[in-house]
Amino acid sequence: MIALVVARTAGGTGRHVRAVAAALAAAGRDVVVAGPRSAEETFTFSAVARYDAVEVSTGPRPVADLRAVRRLRRVLRDATVVHAHGIRAAALAGAAVPAATPFVTTWHNALLGSPLRRALWSPLERRVARRATVTLCVSADLVERVRALGGRDVRLAPVGARRPPVAARPPGEVRAAVRAALGAGGDDRPLLVAAGRLTEQKGYDLLLDAAERWDVRTPRPRTVVAGDGPLRAALVEDAERRGVDVTFVGRRDDVPDLFAAADVVVLPSRWEGSPLSAHEALFSGTPLVATAVGGVPELLGGGAALLTPPGDARAFAEAVLRLLDDPAYAGQVAAAGRARAEEWPDEDEAARRVLALYDEMYPRP
Repeated sequence: MIALVVARTAGGTGRHVRAVAAALAAAGRDVVVAGPRSAEETFTFSAVARYDAVEVSTGPRPVADLRAVRRLRRVLRDATVVHAHGIRAAALAGAAVPAATPFVTTWHNALLGSPLRRALWSPLERRVARRATVTLCVSADLVERVRALGGRDVRLAPVGARRPPVAARPPGEVRAAVRAALGAGGDDRPLLVAAGRLTEQKGYDLLLDAAERWDVRTPRPRTVVAGDGPLRAALVEDAERRGVDVTFVGRRDDVPDLFAAADVVVLPSRWEGSPLSAHEALFSGTPLVATAVGGVPELLGGGAALLTPPGDARAFAEAVLRLLDDPAYAGQVAAAGRARAEEWPDEDEAARRVLALYDEMYPRP
């Protein structure tokens, strides 16, 4: 039995775990996914694998963590390989899984925040790095981090890109309908779109700083942010205070359509590993402006998008304005982006690589 363990997630981590679980099931492997009910509600792991509810939170909760470890001991006791995704899931699974069982962890995110916060989390990171039999990292900077913490067998393993579904309506019709619904009907008013969880990591304060610069353009661009999270109320209030045309539309299930309808997709993050929003943006054929952080430069390559220094609102705004004001150049960037996206391994290929690792660690008879 292969056991996959995940903490609370609403984004790329959960989608990757589901893809791996589906690939295992398709290969006739016995697979169980252990994780919070909220993750099951979002990703329906039970549709492709056996699912056990284990409330693995994103932050330390001693009593709940003890219950989770006890629960995981029962779930994982018969596993031939255990694969935990994220630091919190790896910490609890590492305490529950027998020492002789091959234990894989995937690091999907870097630890951000104040020096004090990073110092408090560092012992946990070190324990997770040293506990794993094999550590997979979605970006090269995470590989360096885990090795510095004492990880033994550390490998680069970006998540796969999900190919966009075939649109049910012609692209032109989708574009017009989406733009009209977002208040940017027609092609005269530029539409900028961002998508992601509303947390500090995603850098939406930089987006608001940049919006103050591109709001003076005529016609004024409309900026739409899809996603939810703990900073939503503060970001809405900040946008209103600044008077910028930035609208937060909440969680959406049609992000590929939003990207396809946009003139520019923006990714202002403080850190990203292998961001699915970048995958979807480039597949949409819309030019992307992103900060050069984490695994973004290696993901996008030399000609896929415009990269700006992290935290530089002026450079970010100027990159957006250049694309809006030079349609020929924007077309070149979009074409290069789509070509780059086609080079990425898809979700199925990424899942097959993980399955090959399981066979390497515990060969089937």
